[in-house]
Amino acid sequence: MPSPLFADRPAPQLPPHDAVDDLIHRTRRLRGDVDAVRRDAVMFDEDDPQLRWQRALCELAVHHLDTLDEHLGQLRAGLPGPPSGSSAPGGEEAQGDPRAGSLLSRVGSAEWNLLTDESSWSEELYEIFGRPLDSTPLSLDDLPSVLLPEDQPVLTAMVTGCLVDGRPMDGEFRIVRPDGGTRTLHMTGEPVLDAEGCTASMWAVLRDVSELRRSEQAVTRSRASVQREEHIERTEHRMAVELQQTVLPPWRGSLRLPPQGPGALDIAAHYLPSASSGLIGGDWYDAMELPDGRTLLTVGDLTGHGIPATSAMAMLLGALRGMAVAGIEPGALMGHLNQVLETSIQPALGSALCCRFDPETSVLSWAQAGHPAPVLFRGGAGRLLPPPDGILLGAAPQAVFEQDEVRLFPGDVLVLHTDGLTRRGDRGAGPEALLALAPRFAEARTAQECVRCVVEEFGGTERLDDACVLVARIGA
Repeated sequence: MPSPLFADRPAPQLPPHDAVDDLIHRTRRLRGDVDAVRRDAVMFDEDDPQLRWQRALCELAVHHLDTLDEHLGQLRAGLPGPPSGSSAPGGEEAQGDPRAGSLLSRVGSAEWNLLTDESSWSEELYEIFGRPLDSTPLSLDDLPSVLLPEDQPVLTAMVTGCLVDGRPMDGEFRIVRPDGGTRTLHMTGEPVLDAEGCTASMWAVLRDVSELRRSEQAVTRSRASVQREEHIERTEHRMAVELQQTVLPPWRGSLRLPPQGPGALDIAAHYLPSASSGLIGGDWYDAMELPDGRTLLTVGDLTGHGIPATSAMAMLLGALRGMAVAGIEPGALMGHLNQVLETSIQPALGSALCCRFDPETSVLSWAQAGHPAPVLFRGGAGRLLPPPDGILLGAAPQAVFEQDEVRLFPGDVLVLHTDGLTRRGDRGAGPEALLALAPRFAEARTAQECVRCVVEEFGGTERLDDACVLVARIGA
């Protein structure tokens, strides 16, 4: 505050103590609540950048509330007394000073008299600068000597603007204390005019904002870390989606295999994302005509999400296609896939279903590896096909996968799906929900209509995992 000796305006009236006490009480109560939230945040995962950012914000809020409490305390105390260069009797500092070691010591004041070249500092300012109370306060000419070189022009510009142009001062700079420590100070002040309107002195309030700025920097770093993590997640998600779209069959809508001849399959498929669309898993579906005229139908799922899962899926589906084209039976094919997955650079577990349909005999040969069995719909009713033995891919070396056969008839509907569709932990899912679609499948005229029924039934379900469904309708 400006000294009453040089001020040409009446001193402002302080607010009543009761009002200030109430503000202090509410500030400290809010500070305690925020601090409790900060302590709770420490209990969470230290590696989560989002939680680190939240904790840094809590710490910054605590510092702001501490500063508010400090200012309200000064408001209640009123104008500080003149600086004292002498110690208490006995050479010891006075005891019982409520400001000693408290937040109030982070704010000090100074006045530089241009007429007498005298300088006066508050005790708090001596403490901020790390100087003994019996030392001479720094003049305006000497003050830049304790600043970092890159900050000296900032102070010079503020002081010049205040003394020459009469502008208020408001800025920050860093000082180096005698002990080598660095402090960041925020300085505000105004010129004090004499009766003739000339600048007679300059007063300033200097606040140590070192901890506050460190907290703000921590928040900035945490926010940058969150933004980097989000950027990485978005990039990986985009790459996983692009890889998945590249690997999955290029056909959309419906497909007829073989294209010509009796007993052809009307095929349609659909990919259903999880409730969190950012989780791209290793689910796949595929249908292709083999060189001998038979048709390959397959669905599968690998553990994990993101690029590792989709890249492993691409490798496994490529191997499956190659072996199917080579004429390897579904059971033996599953055994080879198991070896491929075991010897991959990033071992994983997976489930798979491999079917081979012969349009001449209408026989479906199939094998499974820890996967939900196909669902066969016939005559308005549905049933799960009894699965042949087969464990998860990658679960055990030299595993044997059995093979089974079933004869299909015109009008039959065969549904292959991954476990994300009917997992019981998901609301509205379960095999029963799929079997309940039998009457609608009986009325459907195409495989695409059947897929539409599945999407209508399961598309709104909040699945924990993504899913694939493939429908094959046997033609006449």
